[in-house]
Amino acid sequence: SAMAVGAQMMPIIEQLGLYEKLVAAGKRFNSSLLVSESKQTLLSMNFLPAEELSGYPSYIIARPLLYELFLSKVPVHKILFGKRVLTISEENDKVKIQTADNVVYEGDILVGADGAYSAIRQQLYNRLKKEGNLPKSDQEDLPFSCTCLVGQTVPLDPKEFPQLANPLQPFVSTIGKNKPYTWTLFTTAQNTVCWMSLHHLDRKTSKVAEDQRFRNIDNSEWGPQAAQAMADETRHFPITFGDGSLTLGDLYDKTPKDLMSKVMLEEKVFKTWYSGRTLNPAGGAGALTAMHDAIALANLIYTIPSNTAEEIEKVFAEYQAERLPPTIEKYDGSQMLSKLVSKSFAGVIALYLARLVPRWLWRAYVKKSLMLRPYAGFMKAVENRGPVAATPTPSTEKAKGLYDKRTGVAAF
Repeated sequence: SAMAVGAQMMPIIEQLGLYEKLVAAGKRFNSSLLVSESKQTLLSMNFLPAEELSGYPSYIIARPLLYELFLSKVPVHKILFGKRVLTISEENDKVKIQTADNVVYEGDILVGADGAYSAIRQQLYNRLKKEGNLPKSDQEDLPFSCTCLVGQTVPLDPKEFPQLANPLQPFVSTIGKNKPYTWTLFTTAQNTVCWMSLHHLDRKTSKVAEDQRFRNIDNSEWGPQAAQAMADETRHFPITFGDGSLTLGDLYDKTPKDLMSKVMLEEKVFKTWYSGRTLNPAGGAGALTAMHDAIALANLIYTIPSNTAEEIEKVFAEYQAERLPPTIEKYDGSQMLSKLVSKSFAGVIALYLARLVPRWLWRAYVKKSLMLRPYAGFMKAVENRGPVAATPTPSTEKAKGLYDKRTGVAAF
């Protein structure tokens, strides 16, 4: 589907030399709307304060295009497809993994960035559990309260969808009436519509979805049949795009089947992030947090004085200490946002209060969120663009100190 990229990531996009390409591939936006099924505006959110504070506008970009931009910076030979990790072990000052095709790889550090149901984390946790060093909360199943159907249409005719021609079209989320669904639409620079339909689960339906999860070999995606079943169930939901008479089904019919997926949205912050030479970054806090994790980890790896287990574990401890607070904050913010679309009494109160937030308070919240960036105080691009509401973080300052002393090597 799509992703919003703004002030919290744009400086690193610029440092990677991808800023102009992202701007060309993305569609600028500065607001979002939450509407009822009858198309009444319930809440409007303005993101201009982030642009004013940072100098960076926000863009909607189709995720496949964003992935292509990132992949263009990675040498092709460094990415291996079709690999499934079976075992991990540490011996002779190295960490080794064996994959399903009986190939063994070894290195100094193993980072498990392989999704919510990480094979790396499962191996790591199994070992720690046997040793009696795994907290009880980390042994519990991943909680999730909604399933999600996502997709992207083929390029559409702006005459049929005039919202495509709006250079600052907000992304629009609709709260279903008497149904546990919310659906969101984004327009792109390529005249496609990226869409997302969320099914908010209660205790009973969550249990059914959990059972389905364990019957499938891939725990994050349930295949084309399950996606089609959810599409059939939601295709009559009205949308704000077009002439007002269209439904999600009209978008589904214009979406290639290979650009439609059904996924679960898990939310959990694990307490145990590392052991020995193996690290598993924060899970369940979103794509932005994952990218910030990568930046902070890159900075700290850059500062390791040697590849001994002691130095590596020390860096992992610094990484967790730096990234855990913003991860928890993002998690709490996600929980609060979920209340806005819930049908509970708390949801009604949360939506009412959100409408009353004054501009100065909203601006203060945006300023605080910008301070969670892992590269603040380091990016010269930021300094050249004006004031930035941010403070240096340990990893960026540590990496910057070394970067100033070295030549020919650049860290984030």
